[in-house]
Amino acid sequence: MIEIAAALRAEVERAAVRLARLTDTEVARDRGAGKWIKKEILGHLIDSAANNHQRFVRAQFANPFAGPGYDQQAWVSVHRYRERPWLELVDLWMALNRHVAAVIESVPAEKLQTSCVIGDHEPAPLEWWIRDYVRHLQHHLEQIARD
Repeated sequence: MIEIAAALRAEVERAAVRLARLTDTEVARDRGAGKWIKKEILGHLIDSAANNHQRFVRAQFANPFAGPGYDQQAWVSVHRYRERPWLELVDLWMALNRHVAAVIESVPAEKLQTSCVIGDHEPAPLEWWIRDYVRHLQHHLEQIARD
């Protein structure tokens, strides 16, 4: 998992430079009906980091691990990301992902096949959830960059 943690750290460092350059106008621009603004997309990634950190830690103590899903829309709404300062969100996102990377790096090889059921998803090994977390993060960073 050392390589996955390193890839996550590298992605965070690359993205942080791009994110910090975005203006308040850019991150608050309406993207259309039913779509999150860039602040909310980054907020969703903050929520994802917080939830997945818990999963990655807890899955090391239970096999199988069963954890809750989360209502993404509700979490973004409760945190009121639209109203938060952009650079505060960038800093929080960076810090949480560095924390997640440290956990990923420390997962023992024998724990990677721990069966994890998250919400109503089908069971998948912890390693799959970790790799999916990085894919998910990259997807939304690309969304922020292009829209």
